[in-house]
Amino acid sequence: QVQLVESGGGLVQTGGSLRLSCAASGSTFTFSTYVMGWFRQVPGKEREFVAGIGWSGGTKIYADSVKGRFTISRDNVKKTVYLQMNSLKPEDTAIYSCAARRVGVTTTPVGYEYWGQGTQVTVSS
Repeated sequence: QVQLVESGGGLVQTGGSLRLSCAASGSTFTFSTYVMGWFRQVPGKEREFVAGIGWSGGTKIYADSVKGRFTISRDNVKKTVYLQMNSLKPEDTAIYSCAARRVGVTTTPVGYEYWGQGTQVTVSS
């Protein structure tokens, strides 16, 4: 059984930083062969792509709204993907979830096989 568990969310002021982590586990889950993505969702709105990273970390893509402020990275030994969030804005407030898929760093939630429960990020103005 595959599990993705996010951590690192919380309450921060505008301009602050947070680092989210997503730890993967599962005896049949070879982390290094999965593309990882971060998505966020506000209640009542559609899930929004934030960032994605390829198997080795060489390919990274970001939503325009977070470019230059957020950085995605991964540690295949620790089976963990990270999202460093700087210069946070109130509009970044959402539940952030990580997800895994086998092929292709894409911006759509479709095709991501595994999802974490999410961690709440709240940015106060």
